[in-house]
Amino acid sequence: MAKSIYKKRDINTLVILAQRGDVKALEELIKRVQKNIFTMFSYLTDKRQDIADLTQEALLKMAKNIDKLKDSRCFKSWLNQIVTNIFYDYVKKYAKDKNLDLDNGKLLEIKDKIGCEPGERCLFSEMEKLIKAALLSLPENLRLVIILRELEGLSYEDISKITNTTLGTVKSRISRARLKLQDQLKEFI
Repeated sequence: MAKSIYKKRDINTLVILAQRGDVKALEELIKRVQKNIFTMFSYLTDKRQDIADLTQEALLKMAKNIDKLKDSRCFKSWLNQIVTNIFYDYVKKYAKDKNLDLDNGKLLEIKDKIGCEPGERCLFSEMEKLIKAALLSLPENLRLVIILRELEGLSYEDISKITNTTLGTVKSRISRARLKLQDQLKEFI
């Protein structure tokens, strides 16, 4: 098949082709998901180099294990499970690293820069920084569930499976995360 044909395929078809050993389908699949994975990790940690490394690790794990995925329709959930597991491993590995969590001084520093330059682009950029700073200030268990729910659009049930927690725990964590984010961003929203 020509390269342009792969661009027209849906994710489900690309997964099936990749599982059959079609390298071009796997390449297209990687192109389509890498930005989402990078974005997810960028909301989970603020270390730019680590974000790139974590993204690469997730893509590599996806590529190596795609043939083990039983139902191609569950690809998004399966991929989110990979990202979640890699993030948990990262947190465990660097739990003693004080720079892993964003401190309040850094959050205030970002808030002070809100008056940079006029224009919507600047405002959007600054709001994005504020939201990211607020997300990064959450404990990782709250941060992960709110990102899976609000950015990835997963159901509570899917989040429960991915994080290996009960449905009630997921609902509670999402509620607590939302309250903390509202409190931190109340002067901006």
